[in-house]
Amino acid sequence: MPPMPAGDRSDTPKSSWYIHWQLPEPRTDWLEANDQVRPLVRAYLASISFVDSQVGRILNALEKSPYADNTIVVLWSDHGYHLGEKAISGKNSLWERSTRVPLLFAGPGILADVKCNQPAELLDMYPTLAALAGLPAPDGVEGISLKPQLLDPTTARDRPAICTHNKGNHSVCDARWRYIRYLDGGEELYDHNTDPNEFDNLIADGKDRSQFADVINRLSQWLPKQERGLAKGSSQRILEKRADGVYWENKKIDPSQAPQ
Repeated sequence: MPPMPAGDRSDTPKSSWYIHWQLPEPRTDWLEANDQVRPLVRAYLASISFVDSQVGRILNALEKSPYADNTIVVLWSDHGYHLGEKAISGKNSLWERSTRVPLLFAGPGILADVKCNQPAELLDMYPTLAALAGLPAPDGVEGISLKPQLLDPTTARDRPAICTHNKGNHSVCDARWRYIRYLDGGEELYDHNTDPNEFDNLIADGKDRSQFADVINRLSQWLPKQERGLAKGSSQRILEKRADGVYWENKKIDPSQAPQ
């Protein structure tokens, strides 16, 4: 079972709830009250096992084909998933559990059985595949090629990895730190060297943040300087800061209410 210490949300800002204010995925308190935490974890692991077997079928077919020695294989997913950690299930968060995904490369010229601890973005996929295939990446493609890390996993990345959840909510992480800022200015900082599960928000209210000023300044400079609004027609899982407050799916959030 994943570690889920009681009160793990007590040092996160109220606005950390806004990005998953009202969702169909149940909260941990409901899962516990209905004895569903372990069944949820079991079902999630079963889905992973099923997908693994399908990946195996594809790789077995590739191995038997004429293309086994000149094919680049990449395996990744769209999101991580909370199984009760941080008092939620699902994937609407900016923490490690939700933003981290598997990312595996295999093929000609790529080192085998090697792990790289540098951060990456899924935006890096296109320029990486273009570089591995010897093709130029088109102008305007975002992301950074991961080819240097695939050739030498100790190669440092030029910038941290950034993840956004609606306008104004971002996480910035490097190989050690994760910095989060929410649309109302609420902040979190985690040191993965000592706290890989992100239990201890180092800059929670009441704590001395001055000792982390250099880390915060360095990571916060990567926050978007200009942010675009919602895509036309957006309606689900949208969060907006308006002049009179914060809105979830066009309904004003009452901060005094318990998160749903």
